[in-house]
Amino acid sequence: MTGVPRGDALALTAALVAVDSRNPSLAADGPGEAPAAERLADSLREWGLEVEWHEHAQGRISVVARAGRAAGGRSILLNGHLDTVGVDGMLHPPFTPTIRDGRLYGRGSADMKAGVAAMAAAAVRAHDAGANGEIIIAAVADEEWESLGTRALLATGLRADAAIVTEPTRLAIAPAHKGFAWAELMVRGRAAHGSRADVGIDAITGAAQVLTALEAAGRASHGHRTHPLLGHPSWHAGTIAGGIGLSTYPDRCAVSLERRTLPGEDGRCFADEIAAAIAAVRATTPTLDATVTPGLIQQPNDLPVDHALVRTLETACRAAGWSAPVTGLSCWTDAALLTAAGIPALCFGPGDIALAHAAEEWVPVDDIHRATDILTRAIHHWTTTA
Repeated sequence: MTGVPRGDALALTAALVAVDSRNPSLAADGPGEAPAAERLADSLREWGLEVEWHEHAQGRISVVARAGRAAGGRSILLNGHLDTVGVDGMLHPPFTPTIRDGRLYGRGSADMKAGVAAMAAAAVRAHDAGANGEIIIAAVADEEWESLGTRALLATGLRADAAIVTEPTRLAIAPAHKGFAWAELMVRGRAAHGSRADVGIDAITGAAQVLTALEAAGRASHGHRTHPLLGHPSWHAGTIAGGIGLSTYPDRCAVSLERRTLPGEDGRCFADEIAAAIAAVRATTPTLDATVTPGLIQQPNDLPVDHALVRTLETACRAAGWSAPVTGLSCWTDAALLTAAGIPALCFGPGDIALAHAAEEWVPVDDIHRATDILTRAIHHWTTTA
């Protein structure tokens, strides 16, 4: 027995925050999602839902639960992730859920165990209120790294007429978010004594030249690309490594780069942009030895602002006395995978994404209650309205 009262989102949030579910791809000693998945699955079974257990890899678990009638009204999928990032440098106990000054503190409270709890509680409340269609809960693994959970569930054939991803949006309706692309720039030089400019080739300076060219090209092109909810695309250098010692010309320099993409852009463009910057530098420095290696690409999400699911959330917010803006997210979420699979998806959830991964992570208690109320209304409206 979990001791979580039926449909109590606050109690379920606390129960989930109390479980360490750090992603082992991000924290070497992270246990993965299995303990949190077990805690959630136990509560959902006690609440009367049909629960499925999906193990994608050792300890990497997604939970799927269902309520309602598959042959009834429109179906809806509620998606959220169970994994969290690491806890190094946190200013409060990460796995001791503490309510103080109207906030619930703990790792994963905002990102996004409050969202998972709110969607689970709303599902049972909407079902109890007579929702006509099937309500599907998917609490997934690995969103913080490569979205193993949502990808695997979609591969098994999981489908619905629409989806709400309960990432923290401060209770705004977010039908669009940026994508991202990773790449590594490698510049090779020639090691030599720091006094031998005639022999040494500085790989770090070469990398700086490529980054300068990339920045100039970005200023020229990115300013002309915009999205009404997301603004402009961007890129940045995430890490840099190179050099042997202070008095030695560096023989290599590796720079990891990230590009944030807009709807309509394909993340594969980033490697081409870096290659163009390399070519621009070579035009004046023919000896430049540089290559680019593409990395992970996650595409953007873009649901029309007049989509029926957006209107459903707007109706539910008004009915709950909440004025919700329609906005975009700069971060990436599994909503993009769902929309690409033919399940129109948007984000709506409690908490602030600015507190995700932070030294202090918390979610307003009022957000949890309000999100549960709005989601309950939205689920009921979606599944009972043609």
